Amino acid sequence: MDYATLKFVWWLLVGALLIGFAIMDGHDMGVGTLLPFVGKTDIERRVMINSIAPHWEGNQVWFVTAGGAIFAAWPFVYATAFSGFYFAMMAVLWALFFRPVGFDYRSKVADPRWRGFWDWGLFVGGSVPPIIFGVAFGNLFLGVPFHFDNTLRVTYTGGFFDLLTPFPLLCGVVSLAMLVTQGAHYLMLRTEGEIALRSRKAAIAFNLILAACFAIAGIWIAFGIPGYVITSGGFADAPSDPLAKQVIQQTGAWLANYQHYPATMLLPCIAFAGMAIGLLAALRNKGGIAFIASSLTCASVIGTAGASLFPFIMPSSSHPQSSLTAWDATSSHLTLVVMLGVVLLFLPPVVIYTSWAYRVMRGKVTSTFIEQNSKSVY
Repeated sequence: MDYATLKFVWWLLVGALLIGFAIMDGHDMGVGTLLPFVGKTDIERRVMINSIAPHWEGNQVWFVTAGGAIFAAWPFVYATAFSGFYFAMMAVLWALFFRPVGFDYRSKVADPRWRGFWDWGLFVGGSVPPIIFGVAFGNLFLGVPFHFDNTLRVTYTGGFFDLLTPFPLLCGVVSLAMLVTQGAHYLMLRTEGEIALRSRKAAIAFNLILAACFAIAGIWIAFGIPGYVITSGGFADAPSDPLAKQVIQQTGAWLANYQHYPATMLLPCIAFAGMAIGLLAALRNKGGIAFIASSLTCASVIGTAGASLFPFIMPSSSHPQSSLTAWDATSSHLTLVVMLGVVLLFLPPVVIYTSWAYRVMRGKVTSTFIEQNSKSVY
């Protein structure tokens, strides 16, 4: 496989890992976000926790694998992102710390104050990462203030609070609403009674919020945010050198791929269709259909962002020439070949095992089950 094709394949694979994270770990985080609000009693909250307890650790692997893939396939992106988004990434890690500790220790002490603390800890672990990831994606459309010197040493010139501007915050709302909807649909599928009814109401509300904010973000990108265009250099088969190209900003540039490749218009259309189907399924109390629809929405929303940015991965607002793309931020040809072989070898067993685990542990989690197994479940 030639170098240019490998670069594109790895752009697709990283996108697939992000989609896998949004669908699989996303419903875990959505349930955690809803925990203090949908669960009104301790038993109800334990039902919610145990609906995701058997799978959340395995789902976390999607997040870890995506980070590892970015490190190995796009080393320039990994180094630059973790320099520029350092405090944001640390905030994600600090929030995620609440998840394993909260799951394992919440129900070991019967004190309501103890359990209430960990309920809110699980809320933080479920809500903070999606918001930060959405804010990070929003900043990619605006451009990130970094540049390379002649030795390709990166310098980041922004600060943490510079990331918190209106458009990235809107993207944070999109991300959170998307994963909360996913979690609410999952609870409709795995629970019953009052929990399922409250989850249904949450799914309807957050689905509407997602549709509105996603539409606003699209209009904002079309008319209010200049995109980036490569004017020379930056060819797909060229060596990985971020400075070997010229880049300018241009109004409407983030929509150029939809004009050049009309098939990409299917992505936002599928996203809105998934929202509509998910909303109708929630209104009719069809949890399985709703979950499939919101999974499709997650994939299409992420795909829309990727298609709009392509080939840019991390544009630079302070020095456009330093912008990182799928063509000039990659590892060597040999590294990409070896990693592709590893993916083809290990990904199918992971997907098969995950599918088997969900099939074996399918069914409703009920209050009666929690009461009868109080000492052995979370």
